[in-house]
Amino acid sequence: MHGHGGYDSDFSDDEHCGESSKRKKRTVEDDLLLKKPFQKENHGKVAHKQVAAELLDREEARNRRFHLIAMDAYQRHTKFVNDYILYYGGKKEDFRRLGENDKTDMDVIRENHRFLWNEEDEMDMNWEKRLAKKYYDKLFKEYCIADLSRYKENKFGFRWRVEKEVISGKGQFSCGNKYCDKKEGLKSWEVNFGYIEHGEKRNALVKLRLCQECSFKLNFHHRRKEVKSKKTKDKIKKDCEESSHKKSRLSSAEETSKKKDKGHSSSKKSENSVNRNSDEEESTSESELWKGPVPETDEKSQLEFDEMEQRRYKVNPKSKE
Repeated sequence: MHGHGGYDSDFSDDEHCGESSKRKKRTVEDDLLLKKPFQKENHGKVAHKQVAAELLDREEARNRRFHLIAMDAYQRHTKFVNDYILYYGGKKEDFRRLGENDKTDMDVIRENHRFLWNEEDEMDMNWEKRLAKKYYDKLFKEYCIADLSRYKENKFGFRWRVEKEVISGKGQFSCGNKYCDKKEGLKSWEVNFGYIEHGEKRNALVKLRLCQECSFKLNFHHRRKEVKSKKTKDKIKKDCEESSHKKSRLSSAEETSKKKDKGHSSSKKSENSVNRNSDEEESTSESELWKGPVPETDEKSQLEFDEMEQRRYKVNPKSKE
């Protein structure tokens, strides 16, 4: 043994070299097993070319991703088309599409919108009808906004209010006409709105709040029904009842006064007739007194006078001639 008893061997150095090489292999294998996937390799002071290339690729991919996220769908599409033409060649006209059949959400809503949705309308629902129904559910259906521009032709347009109009008070605290914003002299009207929708004729009762000028336009051809609150109706009823009571009282008072006047007039007439009779009697009595004494006529004296004349005629008939 080397170092024990002064013996030396020719193979001692080879044995030590073999053990050190085995230890190095073990350490390398252990390092490979214990290495994490995201762990960077240990290099010297100067970076390796592969590491620099990987870092550049990562930065470029990050910048490219940032720019793509910042773009909208159309800009992203045009960028990809331009890149394709640059790399592979071609013309932009080949990538142009016809936009005649393109539709926005508002176009879909206009095509499938309904003023009032029934149960029959909700039977066969596709995505277009579902979108229109979702828009309809967000509308406020207490008061309407009216378009009275063609009131002379007896044609009106009505639509429900949007959230902004409800917040601003348009159609309730200001005039419901589309082109009017007056807030004084508002009246509520109930209109039977007849319209044709998807080839079908329908009717709907609609409430409106209009100023005096716009209410005149609404009632240009025939008067609509005015809606009044309960308080005003109660006041009108009370006023009507009070006026009817007053009229009945006045009529009863007039009847009693007429009866009294009739009684006074009849009593006055009777008094006047009595007075007239008494006056006539007095006047006749006074006239008779002024004529002279009343002639006294006795039947017996008249008969005696006649007999005396007959006797005289018999005794002396010539006296009569």
